[in-house]
Amino acid sequence: MGGATFTRYLKQQALLHPSMTAQDGVKLCFQAAFGAEHLLADQEQAWTALLAEFEQTSPQGIEVFEAISAEYSRYNLAAWKHAKLPPEWLFQMFCHSVSAERESAEPLFREYLNIVTAGVNKGLLPFTSRAWREYLESYLAGGVRPVHHSAPYRISEHPAYRVVKREYGKLLPVLQTLVALSGKAEPKIIAIDGRAAAGKTTVANLLSQVLKADVIRMDDFFLPMELRTEARFAQSGGNIHYERFCREVLPHLKKNESFSYRRFDCGTMDYGESRFIQSSSWRIVEGSYSCHPAFGDYMDCRVFCEISAEEQMERIIKRNGRQMAEVFLVRWIPLEEHYFKTERLRNKADLII
Repeated sequence: MGGATFTRYLKQQALLHPSMTAQDGVKLCFQAAFGAEHLLADQEQAWTALLAEFEQTSPQGIEVFEAISAEYSRYNLAAWKHAKLPPEWLFQMFCHSVSAERESAEPLFREYLNIVTAGVNKGLLPFTSRAWREYLESYLAGGVRPVHHSAPYRISEHPAYRVVKREYGKLLPVLQTLVALSGKAEPKIIAIDGRAAAGKTTVANLLSQVLKADVIRMDDFFLPMELRTEARFAQSGGNIHYERFCREVLPHLKKNESFSYRRFDCGTMDYGESRFIQSSSWRIVEGSYSCHPAFGDYMDCRVFCEISAEEQMERIIKRNGRQMAEVFLVRWIPLEEHYFKTERLRNKADLII
């Protein structure tokens, strides 16, 4: 599976960058397996290097990222700059993409080298099998290590990118939307609502890393037993302790100060440890009912996470098991759907992903 996938990315890179040499083929294999783990020994130095390269790079309307494996992409600085995205966001992605799992990556690297060998033998790459064989033999004699791009590649392709985990690619539409909020007062608030199992938590966690923002979880406002009445569940968005959110979170969200709120643990059906929210430029409110009408328009950006009914059930079964999936199907999903329809959340969203 991984081999077939890498073959596809290898062909794409050969078409995009016809100046690729055997040396660049090894570099691609190394990045596809290891990412950029060798470039972050000194975080301050890495940031200085990125900033200098970013300033020297001219903006271009090209693809922001080029997939190089199932796990990694090359994020083009020229495209990032063209989209007016801050370099510090890309740097955070880069930092969080660095992996220390070198032992598991080396066998993958060698598998990718074999795939390049097969591709060269079939004439699919812009260098000869002899050039590949000679360079690879010389390279492996020195041990597995990162290499630079070849001089012909640098002269022709002008590479300027950072290797980042592919999962951050799903954030691109969100980040492009957030750029337009540059004039808004800080802290800026992002509300991520949407259907169960649509990826709200994943998006929030990734955004949290990129923006260095804390996340307020709507799961922390699970409805206590004493409020669980049929009259309550008949309300649009009644399946959340919105009154407590209004008391403990809403007054603090737009203030440049830290705060904390109580977390409700649905496992024990009681209050657990408090969640601390630091003072920062961005804050994220994540979960179904984060756009509850009782909260008003507290957010600067509304994101709605969508998913088909079929994929939703597949994910819930995988995540929660078949028994709990049945509870979702007959109880929680209908309550969510009533809330979405009543409050017209898709229509009000700034972005649907």
